[in-house]
Amino acid sequence: MPAGDRGAVIALHAVGDRREGTVVLDNVDWSVAPGERWVILGPNGSGKTTLLTLAGARLWPSSGVVEILGSRLGRVDVRTLRPRIALVSGSVTRQLRADLPARDVVVSGRHGALETWWHSYSEEDWAEADRLLDEAGFATIGTRPFGVISEGERQHVLLARALMSHPELLLLDEPAAGLDLGARERLVSRLGALAADPSSPTMVLVTHHCEEIPRGFTHAGLVRQGRLMAAGPLEEVITSSLVSTCFDLAVTVGQRDGRWWSRAE
Repeated sequence: MPAGDRGAVIALHAVGDRREGTVVLDNVDWSVAPGERWVILGPNGSGKTTLLTLAGARLWPSSGVVEILGSRLGRVDVRTLRPRIALVSGSVTRQLRADLPARDVVVSGRHGALETWWHSYSEEDWAEADRLLDEAGFATIGTRPFGVISEGERQHVLLARALMSHPELLLLDEPAAGLDLGARERLVSRLGALAADPSSPTMVLVTHHCEEIPRGFTHAGLVRQGRLMAAGPLEEVITSSLVSTCFDLAVTVGQRDGRWWSRAE
């Protein structure tokens, strides 16, 4: 491991991923330090979700080295590594029973379970689940079935579920996809509050839109055609020139009061 990556939460070196003859990721080098808040942007099919899946120890690369929380994939028992990583993703939504109460969805995150009957939970666990929902402004939905609450409410429940495990690394795969304006802004605001909290875990957010970058995020990466074409401090990467190249479209990018915007020229 290069000296500059010692202590990194995520460290990828010359990582490639190939599926059925198609190159998904190509020679990616990427390092995330403790406490950083990253956003990964790129077009559909560019490899963003694959990058996040590798960082979550849920996929092995075809080539290169992936180290997460000091452990190298292929040399670590992922059953001990994955509980230290929380993932907010549509794949989690599809695995949860629709009639499970939202509060149960949150508390089951303590053990990364899909059902509460798989484990025992203390009064403190249930109180923490209630607190996490309350902090997000959704205390009233705790008893409602997960399948009937709104899409925006579901994303907050999934985020609370992820935090329930006290992860060292929090990964978010397009959490605002499909949300209306109000729901998106409530979620982005919540993520901004988490980013500002020094006790929050290291965070990586995948999105398509500059408008979904929360306040307090520190770093950015741009993915294009399987390559990490730029990575570093947020304001050095989210520029009109680099974003235009990434999306193959002339756009102007800017920010105001810590929030970003973009528009086609």
